[in-house]
Amino acid sequence: MTTLEIDRDAAVKPSAPRGVDLKLEVVVIPVSDVDRAKAFYTRLGWRLDADFASGDEWRVIQFTPPGSACSVIFGRNVTAAAPGSARGLYLIVSDLEAARQDLLNRGIEVSEPFHGAGDVHAGLDEPYLFGSVRASGADPKRGSYGSFASFNDADGNGWLFQEVTTRLPGRIAGDGTTFASQVELAAALRRAAAAHGEHEKRSGGHDENWADWYADYIVREQAGQKLPS
Repeated sequence: MTTLEIDRDAAVKPSAPRGVDLKLEVVVIPVSDVDRAKAFYTRLGWRLDADFASGDEWRVIQFTPPGSACSVIFGRNVTAAAPGSARGLYLIVSDLEAARQDLLNRGIEVSEPFHGAGDVHAGLDEPYLFGSVRASGADPKRGSYGSFASFNDADGNGWLFQEVTTRLPGRIAGDGTTFASQVELAAALRRAAAAHGEHEKRSGGHDENWADWYADYIVREQAGQKLPS
């Protein structure tokens, strides 16, 4: 086992439970032109939650991506960061190509799919989770967490789509299975249907309890547990 693998194994050990929930709900992004930024995020189809102002000195706007528990805020005199300096803002999607096509349909430029080039962390590409080299195309094995696409807002703040279909162990409690949208639930059902088809081939007959099997598969998949066979 390599050092990197050992470190990764250590990193997934659960921490001691806390008595108080800590919910990340807002990320502040720096922009130079508030109205231009508002028009961009409206164009994305994100929900506008607030647009408050106090004279010409202060203004705050909040948008929430579809299905997200975390919102973004920008405005005038809400952050001292340089406009466009926010990078590595990850949007988790269950279907990378569908997410890309949605942006393209809205007239938003988005990169082609890319994936990591192995354990390489020095390169000419902008750094992201898997290093500084962006290999063309989605992950050949279509592994969860392995496929990306990127786009920028009007100021150059950098967003990335990351395709996640199966969570690593411990990321979501087994009794807390939820779906942010009908699209995500439908995608989970399709994956369960494909896996169940293989299950019936192995068992050699129709499974009368297919609904229970689907439910077990979906809950385990989202919780990062061993999948039923």
